[in-house]
Amino acid sequence: MFLHVLRRLFMAAIVLLIAAAAAAYLLLRASLPRLDGELAAVRFKATIERDALGVATITGPDRRHVAYALGYVHAQERFFAMDLMRRATAGELSELIGTAALELDRQRRVFRMRARAEQWLATLPAERRAELAAYRDGVNDGLDALASRPWEYWLLGSAPRPWSEADSLLVLDAMFFVLNDSTNARELAFAKMKAALPASVFDFLRASGGPWDAPLLGSSPPLPALPPESDIDLRKLDPQRFPLTDATMPAADVSGSNNFAVGGALTATGAAMVANDMHLGLRVPNIWFRARLRYPNPRGTGEPVDLIGVTLPGLPALVAGSNRHIAWTFTNSYGDWLDWVRVNFDPADQNRYRDANGWPSIERHTETIKVHGADDEQLEVRETQWGPILADDVDGTPLALAWTALQPGGLNIELLNLDTATSVDEALAVANRAGMPAQNFVVGDAAGNIGWTIAGRIPRRVGDCDPQLPCDWSRAGNGWDGWLDPAEYPHLVNPPTARLWTANSRTLDFDSAQYTRLGDGGFDLGARQQQIRDDLQTRQRFVPEDFLAIQLDDRALFLKPWHERLRETLAKTDAPELAALKKYAEDWNDRADPQSVGYRLTRAFRLEVIDTVLGGFGAVVRAKYPDFQFPALFRGEHQVEAILQSRPPHLLPPGYTDWDELLRRCAQRVAADLDKQPGGLAARRWGEVTMTHIAHPLSVAIPLLGRLVDMPAQALPGDSNMPRVQGATFGASERFGVQPGHEETGYFHLPGGQSGNPLSPFYGAGHEDWAQGRPTPFLPGPTTHELIFSPKG
Repeated sequence: MFLHVLRRLFMAAIVLLIAAAAAAYLLLRASLPRLDGELAAVRFKATIERDALGVATITGPDRRHVAYALGYVHAQERFFAMDLMRRATAGELSELIGTAALELDRQRRVFRMRARAEQWLATLPAERRAELAAYRDGVNDGLDALASRPWEYWLLGSAPRPWSEADSLLVLDAMFFVLNDSTNARELAFAKMKAALPASVFDFLRASGGPWDAPLLGSSPPLPALPPESDIDLRKLDPQRFPLTDATMPAADVSGSNNFAVGGALTATGAAMVANDMHLGLRVPNIWFRARLRYPNPRGTGEPVDLIGVTLPGLPALVAGSNRHIAWTFTNSYGDWLDWVRVNFDPADQNRYRDANGWPSIERHTETIKVHGADDEQLEVRETQWGPILADDVDGTPLALAWTALQPGGLNIELLNLDTATSVDEALAVANRAGMPAQNFVVGDAAGNIGWTIAGRIPRRVGDCDPQLPCDWSRAGNGWDGWLDPAEYPHLVNPPTARLWTANSRTLDFDSAQYTRLGDGGFDLGARQQQIRDDLQTRQRFVPEDFLAIQLDDRALFLKPWHERLRETLAKTDAPELAALKKYAEDWNDRADPQSVGYRLTRAFRLEVIDTVLGGFGAVVRAKYPDFQFPALFRGEHQVEAILQSRPPHLLPPGYTDWDELLRRCAQRVAADLDKQPGGLAARRWGEVTMTHIAHPLSVAIPLLGRLVDMPAQALPGDSNMPRVQGATFGASERFGVQPGHEETGYFHLPGGQSGNPLSPFYGAGHEDWAQGRPTPFLPGPTTHELIFSPKG
């Protein structure tokens, strides 16, 4: 009897599991997009064709019709990702996800991005408002047309909220958070360093640039000058009181990209050639959505507007790609777009603060954070004319954050004017007026011209403030005085070399007024940019395959001197604990090869040495500010190189007899740390670090879901200081090369695929080509699906 009951319970459990699986499958299937047929219950006329990868070609009678259809497609394929972007920007994620998102919401809500977006919406030109409204209608109609809500909402027990025009501005705002550090931690750290260190030491540590620089204009400076022994002697530190390795150098992925171009004199077609790979966090689905948008040219030229490239779901725009006349690309500029402003309260009234004209009142806002499954939370925000009060200076003075993302005019959708631009000069003018995170903009045209400028608004700094330190803007003449005029922007058109390149590093001459206007917000080390420049200079003629080879260049030119330093260090010792390290350090082939043990050992050695050498300086600052750590946007490479080349005794951290001992003990720590892991040093291949984990946002929280929805884990070549940027969750979010007017010769890579539904044939489509670096066409392939919008009337 008992066994009979057990069998019945077991069978019932099996039936329930099968029923649950069937229900999940049916829900997933019900939320698949409509791909074929004709729809009358729509508001605008358009045709949507898709190829085997799911690339959408949308054709309509004008821009609004195309915007509507693009919104419809975005919603059916990517609505959950769009929802996450708008909510994360506005500080509204907890309403959907629950308490797990509260900390992020607290960080973001202080900026009141939704309120700003709604205010700025009213300032847009009527034509742009109409396009946003059409896109909004397309999103909501596409969402409503699904037979079931997107599958993620069933898992969360929530329902999707309709899209609004302001939500599209929030998606654009999201890129400010992706591409800027909204905490401005670098300048807070600099304030502590300046207060704790002699001037020569502070200047040495914050020196920007060195031999790895490869600017478009200007040259590479020498290594920074060492501070004298009279100003600092690290040997006198007490490491018992101030440990040298308390999170000295936090590791962080730096959002950036590569773009480069050559003029028509270097191509067989006479057209410029342009390439782009934007390095961002990798996820499923991808942040970008490939599309081709076609509509009659409002200029009346007789030929249609034909846009091909990537869109950002949430926006009715092509972000990067080609319009048959020009091709344009972006990389993060890392100029200085945030400043801390000292806020001096009225001693008699803490609701007032001083500015250059008197004592205005603090604005106070109570923000309500809604939390799924928990009580709402109230957040008090204090705001000044410069920005919200978010931190304190070293002396306790409150600090307000001035940020281009918060300033009127800092956000617009003028980038849509690239749709009809036909020349480099037109494109540069559009870029200078665009309201977006300030980017390096590289563009080429069908006539063979190439150009570079900054896309996005640049604040006009006035006064005598050091822009890398908190400053008192209540003193007359200090602060930001509106925006630079386009004529004041840097421009470089058709340089003598017929080559352009940027990779998040310095682009301008240190001594130029334009460099001062842009500032230094934490440029990346120039090694990647230099390798791209040198790759371009080795060729005199280019075909698209040459550009792809540059993007996939994983040669370890930057790390090679460190490999030699490691070998020299190991050659000086017979210590038995270093025998294995000495052996496996030879497993080196001058590339960031996933199979190479030597590459991983060398990279770990470099980081250990940098952390150790800079640890002494960090300890000096921590003596005064115990919570100090170097910020993520602090490189330190050139400073450490200057020290290791000169080996000054006074900059040797305590506990070491000489520099040889420091290097040897760094090697010992690397060996001990990596050898204790399973398999020992022999198993520490570089591919362990780059093993991809490209996941859906919900797969981390829901057991076993990742096996169904994440991309396969792969050990890929590449690293950070080389053109092929690769990490486990970070890398090229897209990769393309194209000649405007000759798009049929171009190539395109997109990891993760087009769709957000695991049952879609487009889910993960093209991912393996991205992983293996196989060229796939820039243009969409033959049509496999066609959906026609034929509204009644």
